[in-house]
Amino acid sequence: MQQNTVSVNEKLRRAALAQYAIFKSGPDKDYDQLTFLAAEICEVPVAKINIIGKKEVWSKAVYGTELSSISRKNSFCELSIHSEEKFLILQKSDNPEVFERAAGLYEQEYQFFTGVPLVNSQGHAIAVFCVFDVKPRVLKPNQLKSLEALANQCMNLFESRKQTYKLHHVQRSLKQKYRELEKFASLVSHDIKSPLANIISLTELLKEENEDKLDEQSKDYLNFLVESSYSLRNYVDGILNFYRSDHILEKDYENVEFPELLKGVVDLYNISDDIEINYPKTGKLQNINKAALTQVFMNLLSNSLKYNDKEQRKIDIRFRESNSFYHFEVEDNGNGIPPEKVEKAFELFATLDTNDRYGNPGSGIGLATVKKHIENMHGQIEVQSTPGVGSNFKFRIKRL
Repeated sequence: MQQNTVSVNEKLRRAALAQYAIFKSGPDKDYDQLTFLAAEICEVPVAKINIIGKKEVWSKAVYGTELSSISRKNSFCELSIHSEEKFLILQKSDNPEVFERAAGLYEQEYQFFTGVPLVNSQGHAIAVFCVFDVKPRVLKPNQLKSLEALANQCMNLFESRKQTYKLHHVQRSLKQKYRELEKFASLVSHDIKSPLANIISLTELLKEENEDKLDEQSKDYLNFLVESSYSLRNYVDGILNFYRSDHILEKDYENVEFPELLKGVVDLYNISDDIEINYPKTGKLQNINKAALTQVFMNLLSNSLKYNDKEQRKIDIRFRESNSFYHFEVEDNGNGIPPEKVEKAFELFATLDTNDRYGNPGSGIGLATVKKHIENMHGQIEVQSTPGVGSNFKFRIKRL
């Protein structure tokens, strides 16, 4: 909204203007439409949105003339931002000296000017919404009121642009910090994984060369050392994959044949006779992040196969679509999740305190990554599970 009290501090005014990143910015049809409406309502040939810089007045949008930049000194807008009135109305017949000083500044010789200062909430006039005519004119009260309304909408656009500019700045800063964090994590993981590899290889060598010299308890200690080293290595890899998953979300969206996507995931696993995976043979997904959805199914299938102690492991994948979402289900006959731990299943680093069928503990990262991908695709996931019977992961993603 326009403010009646205008600050006279020029240094603070220019600092406020810089926050909007509007001075000498590119064309914008929203501002062009406002000047068109102003000219039509006020029945004048020319309307402008003029930004007041340090030494010049620059037109952000115009109607009835060409975009231009003029000297701020002796301009009508200079008088407008220092006026104590809501409108500065100038007639050449009433203010000949003002028009004489402005001679040569404008593209034609005007005889009428009305300007509304665009004042922010701190009282700084950063621009002027104005109309011109080459002949004398008197605006009616409803025309002045309409011009004020258009000026208010213009200021709202400025404020929106300011918030968008701030948001982009924060996003750039966060991306830079994230890249630094990722680089740090990569370096740390390398420094951790290298000695882990040495521990594993040296322990295995120690076991092999001293097979006949070690008692059973010593062999158990060495086996535990190897298992712990592998677990720590997998944990580090999981953390890196979780934070690197943001890169997947930057991939282009595309149309995908759903059976082909699933076949690519299923083929990654060595499907033995004790594994049965059923999935739809039809279905097309439009405008989705294929990389992210593939990662979701990879993690869900991997968990369903690892946390399953049945002789015959089975996974059923189902799909349907509604007007707004694609709906998926991944149901298995695995170990299931205890009721008291279902809510925490998708939390980062949350584990079920159980080992998989190969004796390895979980990292608590896989399902957190799944949830992260699905929520970034404007979706939701939930799980229905019965210990000893199996789990059914149901999720949906937004149709774009």
